[in-house]
Amino acid sequence: MTAFLLVPGTFTGGWIWDQVGELLGKSGSSAHAVTLTGLGASADPAGADTDLTTHIKDLVRIIDGLDPAETEVVLVGHDYGILPVLGAAALRPDRVTRIVNVDAGLPREGEPALVIEPDQAVREQAVSLASDPSDGPGSRVVRPPSAEEWRQRAGSADLSAEAVEELARRAVPQPADTLVQPLPPLGAAAHIPVAGVLCSGNGSSIELVESLVGMGEPRVMTLTRPGVTLFELPTGHWPMLSAPAALADVLRRAAAGEGHHVSAEAAGSPAHLGPFLLDVPPRERERDGRVDLYFPDAEGPRPAVVLVHGGPVPPDARPTPRDWPTFVGYAGYLASRGAVGVTLDHRLHGLGDYAAAAADLARAIERVRADPRVDGERVALWFFSAGSLLCADWLGAPPAWLRCVAATYPVLSPLPNWPGTGGRFDPVQAVWTAGPLPFVLSRVEKERAEIDATVAEFLHAAEGTDLRLEVIPVPDARHGFEAVDHTDPARRAVERAVRTVLGHLEE
Repeated sequence: MTAFLLVPGTFTGGWIWDQVGELLGKSGSSAHAVTLTGLGASADPAGADTDLTTHIKDLVRIIDGLDPAETEVVLVGHDYGILPVLGAAALRPDRVTRIVNVDAGLPREGEPALVIEPDQAVREQAVSLASDPSDGPGSRVVRPPSAEEWRQRAGSADLSAEAVEELARRAVPQPADTLVQPLPPLGAAAHIPVAGVLCSGNGSSIELVESLVGMGEPRVMTLTRPGVTLFELPTGHWPMLSAPAALADVLRRAAAGEGHHVSAEAAGSPAHLGPFLLDVPPRERERDGRVDLYFPDAEGPRPAVVLVHGGPVPPDARPTPRDWPTFVGYAGYLASRGAVGVTLDHRLHGLGDYAAAAADLARAIERVRADPRVDGERVALWFFSAGSLLCADWLGAPPAWLRCVAATYPVLSPLPNWPGTGGRFDPVQAVWTAGPLPFVLSRVEKERAEIDATVAEFLHAAEGTDLRLEVIPVPDARHGFEAVDHTDPARRAVERAVRTVLGHLEE
C-alpha cells in the first residue's frame, strides 16, 4: 500500500490537504495530512521556538510509526514543506520511496527556506525576528497574511473567495527559526526519485524549466537527473484548494513513476546560440570590461543603443550573452544603420540578482555616455526577456538623455513565484511616472502564457499614462525568436523595431 505524507507550507496545517487526502483514501492509498509543530489550530507562543530540525523530527516520527504494510512511502511537500520533507528523507532514505515537490522551489543543502520564499515582507520579518536575541523564542513568529494579503499573494488569483477566507481564518503564525535554519546535508536522499508539480498559474511550466536547462542553470539542471519527472497543472500556488481532484490524480501518477522527464542531452545545442535571423556583415568591436561597443562608419558623436540581455544566466556560462549571436547581430545591425551598438554582460545570475544587474547596467551606461564618439544626450535602452524588469529603474524617472526604451519578448512584471524586490523592478508600477517616453514593445505571438500575462498587465497599466507606446507584433514567433524563427515576418519585425528606435534617437 502507498502512504502519502502531505506536508503543508508556511502558516498552514494539515487541514489544507483535507480534500486531497480524502480523494487519495478513496483510491486505496493512505493519506496522512501533517500539521507541523507550532502550526496547529491551537498554536501558542510556547510552541513558537521550533525550527526546521523540529519539523524534520515531526516527519521522522510519523514515518517510523507507519504500518509496515505501507511499503510505498511518498513524502509530499508544498511550499516551505519541501524542506522538512527533504530533511526527513535524508534520515530515512531506505523507507521513503519518492519525494513530490508541489510548486515549491529547489532548495539546496545549506540553504534556508527563505531562498524559496517569494514574499519579501516575510523574508525580512523572519530574518529580523530570528536575529534579535532580545526577543524570547515565543515572540519570534512571523504573522500570517490577512485576507486581503492572501488575495494578493503570488499564485492566489484562481482561489475562490471561500478559500481565501478559510486561509485567513485558519492560518497561524510561522516560527521564524523554521525559515532561517539551513537545510541539513541530504546524503542518500539526493538519490530518491522525485516528482515536481509545476503550477502554471504561479509562473512555472515544463517549457520554462526546459528553457532554463538549455541555458545550463545549475539549480534547474538537477531536474535532468534520472528518477526526476515533472507534471504541470493549469492552476495557481494552492492546487490542493483550487484543483484537489487534479492534484490527487497527479500524486497517484507520481507515486507510480509517471511524468515528463527533462533530458539535457535531448535539448541538443542551446536555442539561444542559433544564428541571428538577419544577414549582418561581421563588424569590429571594442571591449571594455563588461561592455562591448560596435561603432558605425560615420563621423562625429553618434547616438547609442544599449542592449540588455535577460536571464538568469549562470556565472560560468560560455559564451557569455554579449557573445551570443542574437546580441552580436543586433549590435552590428544597429552600427550598420548609424548608431553605436552596445552589449554588456551583467550579473543576473539568479532571480535575486536584479540589484547587482541594475548596478552593472548603470555603470555601462555611464561608460558609454562618457565616450567622445557617443552622443551622450541621445541614448536608447533595449531590454530582452527577463532583463526587461531592469527597465523599471528608467521608467520611474527617465533622464533627459534617455530618448527611447525598447523591450523584446519582455517579462514586464515579476512572475508570481519569483523573489520579491520591494517593487523596484516592476515596470507595471513604474510606468505611471514614465511620462511621454517612447516605448517600443516587440510582442511575439507564441509567447509563454505566464510571460505574456505580464505584457498584458503592462499594456493595461499604460493605457492611463502618457507613455508613447508602440507595439510591434511578431507573428508566429516564439520567445528568443531571432535565433530560432527565421521567417520573413520575424525579420520585418526586427527591422521595424530597429527603425523605430533609431527614429526616436533622431527626434
